[in-house]
Amino acid sequence: MLRTEWIAERRGRTNVSQMHYARNGVVTQEMAYVAKRENLPEELIRSEVARGRMIIPANINHPNLEPMAIGIASKCKVNANIGASPNSSDISEEVAKLHLAVKYGADTLMDLSTGGGNLDEIRTAIIDASPIPIGTVPIYQAMESVHGNMDKLTADDFLHVIEKHAQQGVDYMTIHAGILIEHLPLVKSRITGIVSRGGGILARWMLHHHKQNPLYTRFNDIIEIFKKYDVSFSLGDSLRPGCTHDASDEAQLTELKTLGDLTRRAWEHHVQVMVEGPGHVPLDQIEFNVKKQMEECSEAPFYVLGPLVTDIAPGYDHITSAIGAAVAGWHGTAMLCYVTPKEHLGLPNAEDVRNGLIAYKIAAHAADIARHRTGARDRDDELSEARYNFDWNKQFELSLDPERAREYHDETLPADIYKTAEFCSMCGPKFCPMQTKVDAEQLTELEKFLASEEAKKDLVAKQ
Repeated sequence: MLRTEWIAERRGRTNVSQMHYARNGVVTQEMAYVAKRENLPEELIRSEVARGRMIIPANINHPNLEPMAIGIASKCKVNANIGASPNSSDISEEVAKLHLAVKYGADTLMDLSTGGGNLDEIRTAIIDASPIPIGTVPIYQAMESVHGNMDKLTADDFLHVIEKHAQQGVDYMTIHAGILIEHLPLVKSRITGIVSRGGGILARWMLHHHKQNPLYTRFNDIIEIFKKYDVSFSLGDSLRPGCTHDASDEAQLTELKTLGDLTRRAWEHHVQVMVEGPGHVPLDQIEFNVKKQMEECSEAPFYVLGPLVTDIAPGYDHITSAIGAAVAGWHGTAMLCYVTPKEHLGLPNAEDVRNGLIAYKIAAHAADIARHRTGARDRDDELSEARYNFDWNKQFELSLDPERAREYHDETLPADIYKTAEFCSMCGPKFCPMQTKVDAEQLTELEKFLASEEAKKDLVAKQ
C-alpha cells in the first residue's frame, strides 16, 4: 500500500497531523505527493497546510489512500455522498457506489450510512476499498447505538463513536460543534427550520436535556483524538439554510462565528480544519457567503453543499445546485459536495451518483477556469481541436464522461465509419459549419483584398 512505510514511523506519537509536521517545517511524503498531483511547489503546499488554508485528509490508519489537498491554492475538489439506510441499500451496493464515484472523479467520499447493516462493517469495507479520503458523520452512529433514545445518549457516547471512526481510518469527520443552545431560538422565522440531520439530532438533544451541545463542551477531547490519528475536522453547519428564503439569516451567520472560533481552537493544537457551508443560497448571495466564511474562519478551506440557487426543481437539483457550486468555486470555495437528482426525494442509486458527480466535476472545472488556474483550460482546448478536426474518438476520450458522450453519438450514427465522418446527426453531411476550412494562404489573400482600394469601394457601396 502506498503509505505503509510513510506512516509506520509516526505511530505512537502524540500528534501526527499534517499541520503539525508543516508547522515544524517538515514536508511529509503526503505533501510531496500532493505537490506533484497539483503541479505546485512543495514549499507552497507545506506553507498552506501550516497556515490552515489547505488540508490533506490522511488518517494514519488509511494506508491505501492516495493523498490529495483541499484548499484555495489547489484545484477545486468534489465530494460524493453515499450511505446505506434502514430502508434501502446494503454493504455491497455502497462499495459499488464507491467504485463508481472514484471512476467518475470524486476527490473524497462521505459515508453517511444510518442503517442497512452493521455500520462498522460497512465503513470498514468502504475504507479498505477506497484510494480517496473518506469522511463520516459519527453522530449518526451515536444515535443508532442508543436506538434513538435521547435519554440514553451522552457526551461519552459521541466521543466513543468518534474514536472508533478514527481507529478505523476515517480521514475527516463532520463535527456539529457550532450549534449552541442559545442559537436555537434564531430559527423561528425560517420556513424550513433545521435541515441538517446532525444539527437536528443535537437540537433535539439540547431541547430534551436543557444542556449545551456536548460536541462543543467536549471539543478539546475531540481534538486530542484527531491529533492521534491525523483526522481532519469538517466543522458542520447545523444551521445551514434549507431553502433560499432562509439563506444568510442570523441563525446561519451566528453559527458561522462559532465555527470560526472552533477553527482557531483546533489550529492551536495543529489539527486540520475545513468548514462546511450552505445549502440553499440565491445566486446573488453566493459571493457574500464565501467571503463571509473566509473572514469569520480565517480562510480555512470552505466546503459547500451545492448551494442550490432555486427550490422549485425536485428531480433536477443536481442542476440547480451545480449552478451555485460553479459560482461558489469561482469565488474561492475549496470543495463542492455534490447533489444528486434524488436530493430531497430519496436515497440515490448508482445512476444518480454518476449524474451528480459529472454535474459537479463540470462545476469544479468551470471554477478552476474562472480562477485562471495554470493549465485548467488545456483539456478544453485539446477537446476543441479534436472537435474541429472531427476526431470523434479523441473527443470521447477527453470528455468528463466518455461513455455517455459515445453513447449519445452512437444513438444515431453507430457504425465505425462515422467515427471519422466530418459531421454528426445534428447538422448532417451538408450543413456542418466546421467543414468550412480556411487555410493560411486563403486568409493572406483575403487580407490583401480587404486592404485594397477596390475592396473598400465595393464594400462601402454595398452598405
